[in-house]
Amino acid sequence: MDLEKKPQKQPDPATPRPTAPAAPAMRASDADRDRVADILREALAEGRLDAEEHGERIDAVYRAKTLGELEPLVRDLPAAATAPAAPRADVAYGTYDPAGAAGEEEKLVAVFSSTSLRGRRRIGPRTAAFALFGNIEIDLTETTFTQRLTTINATSIFGNVEVTVPENVSLRGTGGGVFSNFEVDTQEADDPEAPVVVVNGYSVFGNVEARPRRGKRIADLLHDKLRKHLER
Repeated sequence: MDLEKKPQKQPDPATPRPTAPAAPAMRASDADRDRVADILREALAEGRLDAEEHGERIDAVYRAKTLGELEPLVRDLPAAATAPAAPRADVAYGTYDPAGAAGEEEKLVAVFSSTSLRGRRRIGPRTAAFALFGNIEIDLTETTFTQRLTTINATSIFGNVEVTVPENVSLRGTGGGVFSNFEVDTQEADDPEAPVVVVNGYSVFGNVEARPRRGKRIADLLHDKLRKHLER
């Protein structure tokens, strides 16, 4: 019997070792981009950046989709400690502000009158709209979404409720009524992280409609912010 131990085969150092899957990158918010833009603006004012480099970095700020893309833009600046840091690989993060989903329900009422919700503002997770011989307009094309799901419960009695959303969010709806019109132009956004707006409607001799506005996108707001920063 051969009692000699056979030499064990040593692993080839050139063979790559299996690595754990990388954690998904944390998405950057508008507030994150604004904080980085403020740092760059201060660096320009202090002479740490010239106008050309400042313009290049600002452009990169408002094109960045993750915190990991923002961090290198201010890494060599003194105020970098106040910029959003890239997430650790062992921590799971959400896309939206966790406090956003806990907001109170917003109420819109129009009785023999009209009212509207529009402009650059934050939208809460739930909105109730009631129109009695009145008209309610809900325009979300310039809204800041702080939560993934936004629900609008619309009731129209001899009235009208119209909802408009940006073309790059998901729009869904369910509802009906009596001698009335309920119409939601449903769509699914290409981006799986996009906000979702759900319109639940019921009307009696009334009208509830929801549709996307072509040419209006959430990203358009970033270009306006970029313009404002460059004008300062």
